[in-house]
Amino acid sequence: MFTDQDYGKPINEKLSLTLRRNTTKDDFANVATATGVSFSTIRDVIYRTNSLTKSNSRAIEELLRIAFDNSLARQLLAEGDKHYLHKFLQTSK
Repeated sequence: MFTDQDYGKPINEKLSLTLRRNTTKDDFANVATATGVSFSTIRDVIYRTNSLTKSNSRAIEELLRIAFDNSLARQLLAEGDKHYLHKFLQTSK
């Protein structure tokens, strides 16, 4: 997923924003427990105050998977909300 060129510098800004939008502190904590990478290191990499390394990239890769799943779940919820609100607006006319 990451290449040697990605290590030693912060993740790109778009990835940072996308991960922040689609993950929670609980996700950070779960990934920290699963990978052995500290919560604070994960947070610092996501917020671009720490560089990506080979050792912390395991946690970031896992967080990417979680962010993807979370974004799909949000999309499904938003679709359902749109249909509900549309019907509600149609009946209130």
